[in-house]
Amino acid sequence: MTDIVTERSANWLSGAGLRPTRQRMTLASLLVGDGHDRHVTAESLFDAASHAGEKVSLATVYNTLRAFCEVGLMREITVDGSKSYFDTNMTDHPHFYWEDSAKLTDAPAEDLKISRLPDAPEGAEIASVDVVIRLRRK
Repeated sequence: MTDIVTERSANWLSGAGLRPTRQRMTLASLLVGDGHDRHVTAESLFDAASHAGEKVSLATVYNTLRAFCEVGLMREITVDGSKSYFDTNMTDHPHFYWEDSAKLTDAPAEDLKISRLPDAPEGAEIASVDVVIRLRRK
């Protein structure tokens, strides 16, 4: 890791109160080391770590992604009820899901207009609204 990648990754973790363990630093560098947001699956992040020559198990990747979500570093987006993507962009924004390539990308938030939501049931409140727009190529 270069010094800037290491610093960016360490700052990302410490800003959320997470100790920068070797595994967390490895995965953080792949997620935010270049300063760009990412949409990853646990499997794609595991593959990226393996290609970078880093030794982390798939279980460690899953556990680390869950920890990152719990402290607010990432958000989990579920597609099809079974496929989870993890997003480093924590702003409220919709997503495009490309069915042919199983990729998740950001959709322009300024173009989305939701004029009304149903009332939450008694004793509940709306925590968030996730918008995933499914696309297929013509």
